[in-house]
Amino acid sequence: MKLDERSLARYATCDAPVDRAGFLHKRGGRHAAFQRRWFVLRGNMLFYFEAAAEAAPAPEPLGVIVLEGCTVELAEAAHFAFAFAVRFAGARARSYVLAADSQGALEGWVKALSRASFAYLRLVVRELEQQLAAARAGGAPPPALQAPPPPQAPAPPSEALQVPPPPQAPPRAPPRRPLDRPAQASKAEGRAAWSAEAPVVPDRRDRPPLPPRRRASATPEPPAAAPFARLHEWYGQEVRALRTQWRSRAQL
Repeated sequence: MKLDERSLARYATCDAPVDRAGFLHKRGGRHAAFQRRWFVLRGNMLFYFEAAAEAAPAPEPLGVIVLEGCTVELAEAAHFAFAFAVRFAGARARSYVLAADSQGALEGWVKALSRASFAYLRLVVRELEQQLAAARAGGAPPPALQAPPPPQAPAPPSEALQVPPPPQAPPRAPPRRPLDRPAQASKAEGRAAWSAEAPVVPDRRDRPPLPPRRRASATPEPPAAAPFARLHEWYGQEVRALRTQWRSRAQL
């Protein structure tokens, strides 16, 4: 695989957050001596520098190890108790022996390097897909996919919960009474005042005929539990009889 040195150097010293960084002891390829280097892990690429990358100006990396297809295992090295090796498959593949300064740094680097490959990410994605399919088959979404509850509206103040009193009916006007006749007025003046204030009563011949009064039906009342169709037919007979009587009286 052909890599651009400028692009790799820019990627190694960019301001993006790193997956892990720290000092490790690296054994040289030709010489068996260990040298202290500053390592930076970004994705599946492990860069190593001669000094810390935080120094200004940022130095260019001395080299890079592409971790795709590698295996990380513990190793033995003289004068180093926390050594591990990054190995690749193949007869001519090179192995890198590194050593940490403590047990915690050793465990952190081994875990980070073991997960820094697309093969591991592929396994993680496949496992998550299986969990999602199992959750959907069970009829319940996974906890991470559950939507948050809708925000509850603030409770209204106590004044808003009070029911307003019903509107009061307007006061009725007092009944209209005729004007009081003076004690010294004559009977004729009293009749004139009464006729001026009294409402005009229309002639009886101009009134429309009154509807017939409803008489008590001789038929017994229907039971309360009767169906609607039966009640409709029951009261319909009485309504038709009353309508016939009213028409006959109106014709007279």
